[in-house]
Amino acid sequence: MKMFSRDFTRTEKILITILALILLALMYYQFVHKAVEATVQNATIEAQSLETQITAAQARATRLASLQNKMDALKESGNLSWMPSYNASKPEIAFLNEVLKDTLSYSVEFASVTRTSNQIRRNFKLRYTTGGYRAARRIIEALRAGTNRCIVGDVRCSISTLGVTAVDASATFYETMVEGTPDAGLPADTAAAKQ
Repeated sequence: MKMFSRDFTRTEKILITILALILLALMYYQFVHKAVEATVQNATIEAQSLETQITAAQARATRLASLQNKMDALKESGNLSWMPSYNASKPEIAFLNEVLKDTLSYSVEFASVTRTSNQIRRNFKLRYTTGGYRAARRIIEALRAGTNRCIVGDVRCSISTLGVTAVDASATFYETMVEGTPDAGLPADTAAAKQ
């Protein structure tokens, strides 16, 4: 029993050739074309991802350049303050005593220290009296322009008939945990507690 012992006819040879070409085309499509198409698609997705990263990096670089320009302007103007490392309460109290030394009377009442991540805030209430409005204003300006970062807010001022000016204000000294040494007075991190 012999299989394929006869010669193929011209029509059969043409059909076998067409079938072989179709099989080659299917194999090319399956193993070459699809692989190249997937590679191109992955490369396109990666290029888009890289473009997004480049755009984000450019925006970050622009923001950093803007912040650097602001810092340079602050340095030139002399209004640059800094956040000391935790615990800077002694220098802050000495600074307050120096600023308030020419008042008629004063009292400083510190609230509890708060912490969010590396930022420490020392909130305090300040009451003082001076001989006039200009002297009271100079004290607020001195607090705001001091070397330690101090934000003054909620200022209330009253002037008596004799010209004595009484000021009630709340303010905050800012410190950082960067290079700071934790101690028993350091509160828990509120940002970590929320997570």
